[in-house]
Amino acid sequence: MLRAWLHDVGERAQARWQAWGEPMGFGGAMLITLGSMLRHKPLPSMAQWGRLAAQASVQALPIVWVVNALVGAIMAFVGAVQLQKFGAGLYVADLVGISVTREMAALITAVVMSGRTAAAFAAELATMRAQEEIDALHVLGLDPMRELVMPRVLVLLGMMPLLFFHACVAALLGGLLVASLMLDLNADTYVQRLMVATSATHLWLGLAKAVVFGGWIALAGCYAGLHAARSAAGVGEAATLAVVRGIVGVIALDAVFAVVANAMGW
Repeated sequence: MLRAWLHDVGERAQARWQAWGEPMGFGGAMLITLGSMLRHKPLPSMAQWGRLAAQASVQALPIVWVVNALVGAIMAFVGAVQLQKFGAGLYVADLVGISVTREMAALITAVVMSGRTAAAFAAELATMRAQEEIDALHVLGLDPMRELVMPRVLVLLGMMPLLFFHACVAALLGGLLVASLMLDLNADTYVQRLMVATSATHLWLGLAKAVVFGGWIALAGCYAGLHAARSAAGVGEAATLAVVRGIVGVIALDAVFAVVANAMGW
């Protein structure tokens, strides 16, 4: 009885270790591949880079603008309702500016990209795995990490800062709309308060978050796709896992950023 229990505990511990070890090994393999790409000239095709860049930037802009504008408007509405009680409605601009540049623009954009881009990456790679296209790359002597994963990671690392700035503009405009309607706050006063309240530290912190979130989202999508079951059901499961891991990981990373920023006095 005791031996069977110990055997069961050992198997569970081994499975849990493998579940944690495989993603860590995947990240290590990505770093090794990045180093080899820097040393050797042959890169994946430019057509693939262009398609991925469009998918992660231009095609994502409408939903990023809409969601962040609504978030900025909601924050301004809640702030206006509360601050009006104390005669401090002017400081709605401070509230929106700091929260958007420091937290919400990067976080909301990352959640949107997790639901959109990470799922797309996972579904595409899972389909390639089910159709044995990834096995064909191995037969041809090509590394799937180099040909499929790195372009997606690098593209999202490059596009997330641009999406972050668009998200900031959209959220601040949404806040301006609500502030002008509820508080009769004109654009000049709103912008002046933004310039006073929002520092470069807030902007750089939000930008750093956007870059880290982008790398995590791409890794979550690619890992789920490359480890999916070779079936139609596996494609759906991979997309679901990519979204869940992407969003949970982004929120966890945001908490880490909050702790570090507080410790550093930022």
